[in-house]
Amino acid sequence: MSTPLLEVRDLHVWFGLRKGRVHALRGLDLTLTAGEGLGLVGESGCGKTTAILAMMGLLPPTATLSGEVLFNGENILAKGEVSVRRHRWTDLAMVFQGAMNAFSPVATIGDQIAEPMRLYGVADGKAATRRVHELLELVGIHPDRARRYPHEFSGGMRQRAAIAMALACGPKVLLADEPTTALDVIVQAQVLDLLDRLRAELGLAVVLVTHDLPVVGRVCGRAAVMYAGRVAESAPIGDLHRDSRHPYSRALFAAGEGHFIPGTPPRLDEEPPGCSFAPRCSLTEDRCRTETPPLLSLSSGHDSACHLAASLSGGTA
Repeated sequence: MSTPLLEVRDLHVWFGLRKGRVHALRGLDLTLTAGEGLGLVGESGCGKTTAILAMMGLLPPTATLSGEVLFNGENILAKGEVSVRRHRWTDLAMVFQGAMNAFSPVATIGDQIAEPMRLYGVADGKAATRRVHELLELVGIHPDRARRYPHEFSGGMRQRAAIAMALACGPKVLLADEPTTALDVIVQAQVLDLLDRLRAELGLAVVLVTHDLPVVGRVCGRAAVMYAGRVAESAPIGDLHRDSRHPYSRALFAAGEGHFIPGTPPRLDEEPPGCSFAPRCSLTEDRCRTETPPLLSLSSGHDSACHLAASLSGGTA
């Protein structure tokens, strides 16, 4: 097995509220090698965005965390902002949800793509301009568009420009937070194909955050299905599709085909005992309501946190 480029070990995140703390991320473990695609999948509020913001050191001041995020074996969170700043954008970069929010309306696209290069000493002046043009071409935008403003771009072009900006300093890991939100299905497919091409051509490791499990396979070979701040199931995409071992994974596949998942995710400040998915699960047994299932290995690379995982073999239906 290849040496991990990125490792996340027992990562926890709490958010401080007036009534106490909310445990938003609960013991996340992930590994990622160069050129690999990993999907973080689940409904809103399951901890996906919190996880990648923690990896980037971009959590708000109300958050506290424990655990490790290792890049090439170095814990980049060890000294807080002092240590993570050296890796942000140069080793790990992020494409934020909603590309319009990633750009200032009063600066050109080219100037904004060049800004991180100047900030981190990667390039300046004519060299930065050349690099901006190269990046725009890489994501399928004519270099002449560098002089345009964000409002002059379509939604799909803004998303491509946001990816170009994330690549400005040559990162090894790209964290993409719902990069196809609010785009029509044709443009969504184009953006996903672009991420997959960049992964293959640049050896870029990609973490794709999405609520749509069926589309993850366009970019990722593996996926971690998250629920209530935990990983419910983790496996290669093919295994998840053919042999899901968690009812929530099966429900997400069914949702991609138009089926409704009954109920709503639990509030993290009022999490029920036992399995977090039990109130919405049609297979619930008595122990599911009282015992939290651990994430256990079923086979090489396939883990599930379900008491019934061993009996769920045989597909997603």
